[in-house]
Amino acid sequence: AVGWVGVAVIALSLVLTFGFTTWLGRVLGVDAKLTQLIAAGTSICGASAVIATNTVTRGRDEDVAYAVACVTIFGSLSMILLPLAENWLTLGPRGFGLWTGASIHEVAQVVAAAFQRGEEAGQFGTIAKLTRVMMLAPMILCLGAFAARRRQGQGGGGKAPIPWFVFGFIAMVGVASTGWVPQAVLDPATAVTQFLLAMALAAMGLETDLRKLAAAGGRPALLGAVAWVFIMGVSLALIILTGAA
Repeated sequence: AVGWVGVAVIALSLVLTFGFTTWLGRVLGVDAKLTQLIAAGTSICGASAVIATNTVTRGRDEDVAYAVACVTIFGSLSMILLPLAENWLTLGPRGFGLWTGASIHEVAQVVAAAFQRGEEAGQFGTIAKLTRVMMLAPMILCLGAFAARRRQGQGGGGKAPIPWFVFGFIAMVGVASTGWVPQAVLDPATAVTQFLLAMALAAMGLETDLRKLAAAGGRPALLGAVAWVFIMGVSLALIILTGAA
């Protein structure tokens, strides 16, 4: 439904944002692991991407909490600002839906923003965002390979960390895409998924020390803010340039 142009806009926005955020993190002097977590959360799919990326990044709990806070705050701002911006941009339902799906951090935030401009924009925004979420699996596998290469270059072990959950993710996408699973099963499964993610975040919070978060200073927050502005700007520019709207 998104089409090849739409997929290209989403993929290019993701890659450019991840690369830009990684570069800017080095310029600002932000810890490399925290930078990678913020980059993943901003470019892919928010808190889920942060937690998934940490399976290969292996950052501290405080790094994960900081990155999750960044994507939550800036993604929430997008829910308010993007529908307001559409009053001047007039991208249309398809263009606006694609913009929300390609730039806003969390799935729920995309739904909240896109449906403000009507049913068509909401449906298309949701589909565009889920297309972006699908890119989580190859990104995590690539990051694992890069991490192994970096450790090998530093004289450490060269074996890539294997995020086994990615293969489970791909398998479940395949099962859901067959249409064989009845909606009566999918709805409770979604509720269980949300509950388990909430428990994972709560457990992470119990391991987080606010004093260590404060010690990180304002540079990671600045990184998250600039990355947020970047992905909104680059995705909008690509939509306009490609005529995807």
